[in-house]
Amino acid sequence: MCSSDLYKGTYKKAALTAYWEECKPVKTKGKGKGKAKAEPEPKAKGKAKAAPEPKAKAKAEPAKPTGKPATEGQSRSGKPVNVSALTKITKDDLGLLPQPPKPRFRTALVGIYVRDQPYGGSDKSSNGHRYDSIPFANGMITSGMSCQLINYVHDEHDTFFEVCRSFDALIVRCNPGQIKADGGSQQKFDDGMRGLRKLGIQVWPSPDVMEFMGAKDALCKIADMSIGLEDTLAYYDPAEFTAGFKKTMAFQPRVIKQNRGSSGEGIWIIKLKSGNYCSTFGERSCADDEVLDMMEANDNHSEEHTVAEFVEFCINGRNSKSGEWTSKGVGKYLEGGKAAGGQLVDQRFCPRIVEGELRYNMVSDTLVGIIHKKPKEGGISAVGGTGSIYTYYGPKEKKFATLTKNFLSVDLPKVMPALGLGDEPIPLWWTSDFILSSPEGTPEKEEKWIVGEFNCSCVGISKCLPAYCKDDTPNACYNDIPKKDLAETRKMGDMCGKKALEILIKVARNKFKGAEAGEYFSGGPVDVSSLKRVTKDDMGLMKQPMKPRFKTALVGVYVRDQPYGGSDKSSNGHRYDSIPFGNGMISAGMSCRSEEHTSELQSLAGS
Repeated sequence: MCSSDLYKGTYKKAALTAYWEECKPVKTKGKGKGKAKAEPEPKAKGKAKAAPEPKAKAKAEPAKPTGKPATEGQSRSGKPVNVSALTKITKDDLGLLPQPPKPRFRTALVGIYVRDQPYGGSDKSSNGHRYDSIPFANGMITSGMSCQLINYVHDEHDTFFEVCRSFDALIVRCNPGQIKADGGSQQKFDDGMRGLRKLGIQVWPSPDVMEFMGAKDALCKIADMSIGLEDTLAYYDPAEFTAGFKKTMAFQPRVIKQNRGSSGEGIWIIKLKSGNYCSTFGERSCADDEVLDMMEANDNHSEEHTVAEFVEFCINGRNSKSGEWTSKGVGKYLEGGKAAGGQLVDQRFCPRIVEGELRYNMVSDTLVGIIHKKPKEGGISAVGGTGSIYTYYGPKEKKFATLTKNFLSVDLPKVMPALGLGDEPIPLWWTSDFILSSPEGTPEKEEKWIVGEFNCSCVGISKCLPAYCKDDTPNACYNDIPKKDLAETRKMGDMCGKKALEILIKVARNKFKGAEAGEYFSGGPVDVSSLKRVTKDDMGLMKQPMKPRFKTALVGVYVRDQPYGGSDKSSNGHRYDSIPFGNGMISAGMSCRSEEHTSELQSLAGS
């Protein structure tokens, strides 16, 4: 069998190559070279345990990209995966490095171009790419992987996802709302991505990570952690919201957050105008005619409404019952119910928000920078465009040393499991916003910072903003990013690439990891549930490919009245040499179940 035949199955050449490279010993001068020649290739896996520091090979493997970044008019996203079936939307790949000739893994960065909007959307450069796509793609390339820039066009949905099956991983950079704005269905797109995840293809971030991590009720799921507030509540039902809000509002100032908004729209900081708060929670509930003093976070504008008007606006939007509103929003925050993202989160107001909040910029589990966002004098929100002041700090800033240490070492490992995402990796590029909840005068080491929100949905790289088009810069492009800022974005992109490579190597290793004691990998793809299982486990057998080229089985016989099931058996009931044969079939892209012959099997075969 030629080597190309070996890689036509589910286990792609890139994944296999990465795995075998991990198992090879690091070459050293003198003796190392002789051993490398003498060692038969098929024994590489067997020598993996003895290999000194296999990770050193993985880190040294990616060669620096050869060639200059693409210039105006040049495109570099046509290979190694054949994407000719997809409509090419963008003009060129300005700034993109050459694809490596032998990529360790094949990845793609997925964008969306809104065809009836100026520039293709508010986040685009003049060539049609999102303004910060190139640093992410180049980071993958500098880590030895290919990264092709492709666009989702809803008219060719099925073709798009068929092409994507040839990639090992996808970085999704589609701004919320843009797929719908182009005439497509976000739900259909998300379901397609979920289908790829089931095939073992990595999607960063996956739809489930975006949904559960980005939803405002994530704050309820971390309420009992040190970065949460225990009195954080979530409402999905109008009656539940009406009763709950009236009770919490009577006790203390609140922050009510809608789930669907962005840039602070639908986030209300609310106080009782009368200041008539009860001393203990639940002592009373607000009356419908009590007046609320409110400020919306998107632009720091103030409004006054009765409790009844605010509740009506949140549930049914603008009408005669909700009164006149100057907000840019339309209300109806619970519309569609929980399944459609309709929810409101009710959280205690932390008055020290006026001192600003901290945004932690994260690459996977690594902090790369801190932004202190201070509201304009008299304001509460530090959303961009409101006159807020941004101060940038490095990841080791001493002012926030205690928060940084506790968040990274204590809380972060618990976040994904708490959100119901224990099987998903931490997003490649995401942020966490923190608000100081401690009283003034609290020593730095005792300060409590609570999470205001997580964001992993197409978080932008602010240093790349000069590359996006607007009315006064219609020809903005990658080359407009200042050199100093470009160096910073390269560092972030390169770090994303390194983290992505680590994830993909781990995934590749797991594909070849044999079953452990008690694990059974012969349950599919052929349904043999009607057969009696006589073996204890499939110890050592690799996982079955999700899309096998052929379906095979290894048939043995277990003699039930003999010790061990026969003189050729291992303690789990399989013949002692069955696993290598089974794994050989699996490595070639076929499924291979290990089945012990019984009278039931004979009867079934005879039928």
